[in-house]
Amino acid sequence: MNVAMWVRALRVIPRIDKPQWDALDIVSKWLIAVRGAVLVITFISAGIAGLLAARVGSFDLLLWSLLTAGLILAHATNNLVNDLTDHRKGVDRDNYFRAQYGPHPLEHGLMTERQLIAYAAATGGAALAMGIALVGVRGPLALALLAAGAFFVLLYTYPLKYIGLGELAVLIVWGPLMIGGGYFVITGTWDWNAAAVGLPYALGATTVIFGKHIDKIDDDRARGIRTFPVVVGEAAARWIAIAMLVGQYVSLAALVLVGYFSPVVLVVLLALPKLRDAVSVYVAARPRERPERYPADAWPLWFVAYAFAHNRRFGMLFLLGLIADVGLRLVG
Repeated sequence: MNVAMWVRALRVIPRIDKPQWDALDIVSKWLIAVRGAVLVITFISAGIAGLLAARVGSFDLLLWSLLTAGLILAHATNNLVNDLTDHRKGVDRDNYFRAQYGPHPLEHGLMTERQLIAYAAATGGAALAMGIALVGVRGPLALALLAAGAFFVLLYTYPLKYIGLGELAVLIVWGPLMIGGGYFVITGTWDWNAAAVGLPYALGATTVIFGKHIDKIDDDRARGIRTFPVVVGEAAARWIAIAMLVGQYVSLAALVLVGYFSPVVLVVLLALPKLRDAVSVYVAARPRERPERYPADAWPLWFVAYAFAHNRRFGMLFLLGLIADVGLRLVG
């Protein structure tokens, strides 16, 4: 058991070699293989769904726990499937971007294909079991949501990412599907408002994938992977990302103005310094070499690093604001 590595793997993507990998416990290996640091994106969406349910007095801890664990495991499964698919298609070979920013289980020889498939099967099986349990409670609509989730888990890497639809998939999954669907699973009621109010956070999750795809736009173009940034070009993609970053605040402020949220959710404004940092890098092209003061262990991540830092700060503050909003409703 290496608790220190568990914590590290949930904060960053550790760069390790094969001897270090072999010395790790199974939990550490799993967290590194699934890129555990990015799973916080899914936890925040599940947290928003839970707090929206709490606002109407319908929070259920057991259902929320099953939902959250299932969504996180589904996200982890997608990351494993992503690595397996791109490895088999030859995409990640020859020092491709994915193999530069963190240990690639297959490209770096940390695992065999059979081992990775076992990890994916166990992780996906656990996610599916939790989904089936929730379907047993909520019925046909929950089954439809489970099927939609499985669709995106299995088909995001190919073909969606290859035809410029991967970014749209992220917007749908981390917004209406996770937040609106999660609200339904917890409360038993579908609410279009709950699905819609996931937009401020879903935009942030989408900026993260935009940043990653802009960072590797040259590699993707050379390999025939037509992500949305490849389709529209780097400059246009950067400005679209900026619009989404700003749109997070505009859409949340609009929800306050129409009275859906109380002003306490505007605690997200404390994330403005991270917004400033992100926008300041998105207005210019990506540097070809690592800037002198930029952390060596973060390179070649650039746009995605700033988008992720902003999204994590915005998301955590959004959760804090929702907790305060729920508290005000309870006492008011």
